Amino acid sequence: MGSPGYTGRLLVDCADRPGIVAAVSGFLFDVGANIVSSHQYSSDPSGGRFFLRTEFFLEGDLDPASAREQLRERFQRQVAERFAMDWRIRWWDERRRVALLVSRHDHCLVDLLWRHRRGELDGEVVAVVSNHPDLRSEAEAAGVPYHHVPVEGEDGMALAQERMLGLLAGRVDVVVLARYMQILSGDFLARVGVPVLNIHHSFLPAFPGAEPYRRAREHGVKLIGATAHYVTAELDAGPIIEQGIERVTHTQSAAELERVGRDIERIVLARALALHLDDRVIVDGGRTIVF
Repeated sequence: MGSPGYTGRLLVDCADRPGIVAAVSGFLFDVGANIVSSHQYSSDPSGGRFFLRTEFFLEGDLDPASAREQLRERFQRQVAERFAMDWRIRWWDERRRVALLVSRHDHCLVDLLWRHRRGELDGEVVAVVSNHPDLRSEAEAAGVPYHHVPVEGEDGMALAQERMLGLLAGRVDVVVLARYMQILSGDFLARVGVPVLNIHHSFLPAFPGAEPYRRAREHGVKLIGATAHYVTAELDAGPIIEQGIERVTHTQSAAELERVGRDIERIVLARALALHLDDRVIVDGGRTIVF
């Protein structure tokens, strides 16, 4: 795998104050790095939060076992401690492992598998997990292991979540709900230990539950859309990563609205996952900063 033109990505989140950019850029200059991309945002120049995403290039790269860790320790000591930063560096060859959870709707799953096969995602899809066997052939055609974890009986979801934790915890870096039609518990989210992304079939969650497109048509909506967000214990209330909309009219049937909705859902979810994998998202409380 060849280098994409940067060595590492540095993300910073801290209280805003003078000197942050100078300290970061000065540090990178001192270690011989060339800044190839940099974006910053302050929520308020007086008492707000400061966010920074920087890509840098180092000639010759760094040995993963030693020099990279030394650079991290040096940045923590010389810059991060002084500004009380939350920060992380990800190196160009550290590709995240992605798990896709799905039920029976295939449009988001097939789209993400297609993008993965084309090399459009800066990560590796390593597993598809489903509570139904229906989409096994789609995953296996893409060379991705398929795990059928049914939800059955009174304690079905609790047992299924335990099985999924065995498949996912410590084995993946991000989980994507590609129309997984089960509610994950707060305990599962805490124990899986990685970000979980979801796609919601609305620009805002105005029509939760079953048959959203039929009810949207009954209310005469003029815009339909989709929202991709991080999953939290509170249902459909996590920080929003990406959204999309399309105009519709009274002439379109519920089935036509659903077709338009499927297109928006798969595109919005793919964009959200790409933003996450490209280290363009910093969570700030209940919202996101997206560079």
